[in-house]
Amino acid sequence: MQPRFPLKPLCLVVLQALAFHAYAADAADAADSAATAGALAGPMQSVEITGRGQSRQVQNINKADLAEALPGTSPLKVLDKLPGVNFQSADPFGAYEWSTSFSIRGFNQNQLGFTLDGVPLGDMSYGNNNGLHISRAVSSENIGSVQVSQGAGALGTASTSNLGGTVQFFTLAPTDEFGVTASQTLGSDSTSRTFVRVDTGLINGAVKAFISGTRQRTDKTKGEGAQDQDQINSRFVFNFGDNSLTGFLNHSDRKEVDYQDMSKEMINRLGYSWDNYQPDWQRAVNAAKGQYSGAVNSLDDAYYSAGGLRKDTLGGLTLDLNFSPTLELKTTLYNHENEGQGHWYTPYVATDAANPISLRTTEYQIKRHGATAELTWDLGSHTITAGAWGERSDHTGSRNYYAVTGPADTMVYLSNPFRTDWAQNFITTTAQYHLQDSLSLMDGKLKINAGFKSMSVDIAARNIVGTRAAGKLSAEKNFLPQAGVNYALSADDEVFASASKNMRAFQPGVSGPFSQTQAAYNAGSANLKPETSANVDLGYRFKRAAIQGSLAVYSARFDDRQLSVATCAGIVGCPSTFVNVGKVDTKGVEAIAVWKLNREISWFNSYTFNDSKYKSDYLDNNVLVPVNGKTVVNAPRNLFSTEASYETGSWFARVGGKLTGKRYYTYTNDNGVPSFWLANLSAGYKMKSLGLLKDLSLQVNVTNLFDKEYISTIGTNGFQARDPNGTAQTLLTGAPRQVFVTLNGKL
Repeated sequence: MQPRFPLKPLCLVVLQALAFHAYAADAADAADSAATAGALAGPMQSVEITGRGQSRQVQNINKADLAEALPGTSPLKVLDKLPGVNFQSADPFGAYEWSTSFSIRGFNQNQLGFTLDGVPLGDMSYGNNNGLHISRAVSSENIGSVQVSQGAGALGTASTSNLGGTVQFFTLAPTDEFGVTASQTLGSDSTSRTFVRVDTGLINGAVKAFISGTRQRTDKTKGEGAQDQDQINSRFVFNFGDNSLTGFLNHSDRKEVDYQDMSKEMINRLGYSWDNYQPDWQRAVNAAKGQYSGAVNSLDDAYYSAGGLRKDTLGGLTLDLNFSPTLELKTTLYNHENEGQGHWYTPYVATDAANPISLRTTEYQIKRHGATAELTWDLGSHTITAGAWGERSDHTGSRNYYAVTGPADTMVYLSNPFRTDWAQNFITTTAQYHLQDSLSLMDGKLKINAGFKSMSVDIAARNIVGTRAAGKLSAEKNFLPQAGVNYALSADDEVFASASKNMRAFQPGVSGPFSQTQAAYNAGSANLKPETSANVDLGYRFKRAAIQGSLAVYSARFDDRQLSVATCAGIVGCPSTFVNVGKVDTKGVEAIAVWKLNREISWFNSYTFNDSKYKSDYLDNNVLVPVNGKTVVNAPRNLFSTEASYETGSWFARVGGKLTGKRYYTYTNDNGVPSFWLANLSAGYKMKSLGLLKDLSLQVNVTNLFDKEYISTIGTNGFQARDPNGTAQTLLTGAPRQVFVTLNGKL
């Protein structure tokens, strides 16, 4: 038998020492703030941290982990405890899309790749042009597992934005037995969430399906307004021989009233509970006329209201053919249609002489369809995979203004504006191919994989109204290599290494280079280059009777980093300035360990040290902005998560906390938000049956356990070069303590 190191005490000592270092490093920042700790880390258990046999840093979250999170919680929030992951949101569910912020190793959400059952979700940004957020794509109760790859994502991932990693979501399959699953959640701020799912069970030994409905109603945690969503999900599986045909059709209708974006100066003057004026219409009118009351001293301190509406229908069909035990072909066809409007009551454009406010909208439409295919050929020690992905996306965006004369329910889809500032249409065509060979040697102890992908993305932008840019822009790389190795030191220990090159295509829509004026685009388009990254990982995984974990070091070189610089208040909607700041270097360490103290109690810990820095200055309107050596915005250096869980056959409880280090929201690092701790609690009781009910459970979730005040999301209105006085309105405060109770059962 091969010797093994006594890792348990060593790992726990190291992790706790790292946590102390992380806290100490940010203590000075925290001391400057009257509010630091809050509570939002999503409850989770038994993370499959090893990713055994993988040459990349990978973690998997299974259904058991997801089930004990607060129903309706975004799976992105559940991932927040994993190493390298930084998630923020202003609501307790992590589903309020304007506030959702998700990053891995300093790569922001629009630099990552996301898929659902292999169907691309785009970069899941708020003003999306080629996808939708996971909270709209499928109900959280129907997600069966999530795989996170920090650094080098899976080679065949259908994404044009995965510079720094991928997140792949997988739907829970229909069950083999007929059943009805139902849950009801009630809680703070008049929350009511109802979920019902009916499984047909296996019919004639070949077909099974489910259909589910979700209805959620909840008020905002401060201010006036609701954040509501209705969803219908359906899925079928038809097995014939060794083959299968799987299909799904999901629909979502979401309406959410926004929170007011804050600045540090506003928080100090108005407080964490400050929000928009709704339902006080007269105060909003007075403010639009320059007549302020209370502590308000600015037109932008508050508006009457704001909100977002999104309707999505997403469907897919997958044919999995096994021609032989060694040859498999999987093909997926998909279609996605989206309609959306973002509403903002603006005092900058009057309805008429008597009404100084109008309703400004940003309106979106997406019609996209595509196909993916992958062939897997097992040749013994070699496994060859080859695949392709193609997509055509038709996206239209516009900025319109509608007349308002008083308070009314405007959370509906509006038409016939009295003014249009701009309207654009984008046709985006994507083609991607990949080829990989995976080699297994030494009786499976040594695994080597090497391959490459080729990507081409063409955008044709057409200007319909206004002066925004039109033209054609292409991003193409014919050879983006990826290689990795995994070596098993023993049955319980392995080392791994990987390296990859990735590209992020240009983005159409409200946040891409075509959102500039035509003159600005013409002046800079010749120098535009697609962002690229080179990622390298090196790590060690281990597993013992009572502890398992991993340790990884990583580095990334980010070339041709494009910065979008906000030039005015978000509500005004000025064209952004795009600048190429050259290189960004990232290096870091990730550690994770789960210690099973006994049959009932386990202890989870993860720590990340991340150092992401700009490597060159840039010019903004011929003015030098000194960012060389500055920390990348929204990239905390220290992240530490810890969670203790208790579970018997009936009772379960879980308490966890996360430290998020200081984050900058200016490129020059002259301003940022302090570090903070978040903690939460989940507990409940399960019973096998009660009358006709099976698997009955009663669960309590408490978010922001200690009811602390903190700043959650940064960059909601973009990032700026400087903010010496703390007046940039690009921050959102976190939700106060919330309590929810869920009753769940099956028939």
